Amino acid sequence: MKREEQLTRTHAAILTAAREQFLSQGYQATSTREIARQVGITQPALYHHFSDKEVIFLEVIRTVGEEIREGITQGVAQLTPDVDSVAALTAVTEVLTSAHPRDIFTVIHGSFRFLKPENQRQLGMIFQQDYLVPLTTFFATDAVQLQDEVQPQDAASFYLTSLSPLFNTFHHVGPKDATQHEQTVALVRLILFGVATRK
Repeated sequence: MKREEQLTRTHAAILTAAREQFLSQGYQATSTREIARQVGITQPALYHHFSDKEVIFLEVIRTVGEEIREGITQGVAQLTPDVDSVAALTAVTEVLTSAHPRDIFTVIHGSFRFLKPENQRQLGMIFQQDYLVPLTTFFATDAVQLQDEVQPQDAASFYLTSLSPLFNTFHHVGPKDATQHEQTVALVRLILFGVATRK
């Protein structure tokens, strides 16, 4: 195998291992030593590909963010005038949960205080472009009838911060024997309609 091909494969393997660890454990709990061990290389060899842990993290979040943006954008493009709001938001939610094994908001925002200012800015731009903008676009469609005082961007932010029950085992939504899909539907109903009826 040519050296260039080997370097390309190692680079991809680093990102695959890093993605698994960053998304399941978060930024702080992930070490470059463990990423290198999983790939079967030394830590100095890892730094030949990426200058530091922050650069790897940003590359992982950028890649995942692109997948999220594409998935939500495709979903929005397929919406029909008679779409059911619960089904539509459930489909959007399953785009997010299929890519993120852990609470999205916690993984991304929990990393901010550990990053250099320039990387904080980059991460903020990725979060805005790949998560908030497509979600805001979704909430601006006819699929969801927002209350008059609720803006699509506020709905998108609230929605993202409300997803944590889907990413842990101690905080369950719906019946105890509910499938992941059933839990998602139950949470989406709570997000869309709240917990009380208006009097």
